[in-house]
Amino acid sequence: MTVLAHGVTSSDADDELTRDALAVLQPGFEGTTAPAWLLRRIGRGLTAVGLFGRNIASPGQLAALTAQLRAERDDVLVAIDEEGGDVTRLEVRGGSSFPGNLALGAVDDTGLTRDVARELGRRLAECGVNLNWAPSADVNSNPDNPVIGVRSFGADTHLAARHTAAYVEGLQAAGVAACTKHFPGHGDTNVDSHHALPRIDADLDTLAARELVPFKAAIGAGTKAVMSAHILVPALDPTRPATLSPQILTGLLRKELGYEGLIVTDGMEMNAIAGTYGIERGSVLAIAAGADAICVGGGLADEATVLRLQGALVAAVREGALPAERLADAAARVRALASWTRQARAAAAPGAQQEGSAPGIGLAAARRALVITGTAAPVGDPYVATLAPVANIAVGDETPWGVAAELAALVPGTASGVYAEGATAADVLAAAGERTVVLVVRDAHRHPWMAQAMAALVEARPETVVVEMGVPRAEPRGALHIATHGASRVCGRAAAELIAGV
Repeated sequence: MTVLAHGVTSSDADDELTRDALAVLQPGFEGTTAPAWLLRRIGRGLTAVGLFGRNIASPGQLAALTAQLRAERDDVLVAIDEEGGDVTRLEVRGGSSFPGNLALGAVDDTGLTRDVARELGRRLAECGVNLNWAPSADVNSNPDNPVIGVRSFGADTHLAARHTAAYVEGLQAAGVAACTKHFPGHGDTNVDSHHALPRIDADLDTLAARELVPFKAAIGAGTKAVMSAHILVPALDPTRPATLSPQILTGLLRKELGYEGLIVTDGMEMNAIAGTYGIERGSVLAIAAGADAICVGGGLADEATVLRLQGALVAAVREGALPAERLADAAARVRALASWTRQARAAAAPGAQQEGSAPGIGLAAARRALVITGTAAPVGDPYVATLAPVANIAVGDETPWGVAAELAALVPGTASGVYAEGATAADVLAAAGERTVVLVVRDAHRHPWMAQAMAALVEARPETVVVEMGVPRAEPRGALHIATHGASRVCGRAAAELIAGV
């Protein structure tokens, strides 16, 4: 054992180093109770845990799980990817009680957005969740974007900015830290970073006038965290994606925009990083670039992954590839946010969460978000045909969506079928018989097979009702066309009410 300055021994320094390396990780895990390895690591310095749909069965179970984690460390950060709308973990098996960002942007009432986010935050806080990897501040400027779409407030920069700020304010008013994503903006991509590395070729002036504006609004609103994007933006850094770029995370976000809160990476197991740099090297580069927390666990959720990443960070410091001060600074920011969440929880008086409760606000918002073309008339004998694209990984395929279940609850005897790519109008008509077809689509403008089937159906049956539950870019068709601006459960309910005439 060697004695260093100020009476600190080498073993003390090594222990601090390993704890700092553990503190910056945000791993996931399998199961609805915390495994022994996770509790053990929390006891040794792990400061954050990420939850996904696989970890959640009910609000009561989730509350018990977070209490189990908090018994090991009172200020542990319990993070979740709960955007509301299409991306939900809290209601992964039934569909969200909230309509999602595009619907809120379509209504364009920042007071409503603030209230929806506060109610979502209240529900998360009741379950013991204190960090939400939301909202998406991405401007959906590319209508063919395969991964953002309805997760964005819209294609208008300033609309996205004001609703991002309102969402941050509402969520944090409930004591849940917001994590605004995906910096510096994932809206102008045509590649999903879960699969490959997207590239945005906009110039600096465009980026400043479009992508960065909602992030500036979020910073102004006091967002406690910002999530980096796994995207290459050559105008900012021609060689490294944002998550690994000192120019973007330290130069732009910290110095130019003046952001002082926590910087979290998007999932490091996503192929844009794992398939190009590997998660160990990628994690070291991310911390060196200015990130403070490594999100990993959407697909990698075991102790071995945590130990690999901890070991990679420790080795990088010892080898001189990562300054110890940078790792210590990152760990300090994680602990500072953990401290804020503990104070926010303590500040909530008994019953205060219930006082601000607005349980029906999600459905009310979904109803306001409907855009109707044509004439609404009750459909008494419907056949709901859902043309289902392959779900992107962020949304997942385990969450139900559509109109069929909600319409069946209102109109007994409703029949339905789900059709994948390759299905034709003839397939739907054969199954529908004499019933009125209610055709449900999702981003029809991005799927030629869907657009063709829709056109043929409306030509054969002009009385067809069309419900677009994605980004409504295709020309409205049918006797009645309903754009819901999202595919969550309440969006389906709002459309079903209109179709049923209730």
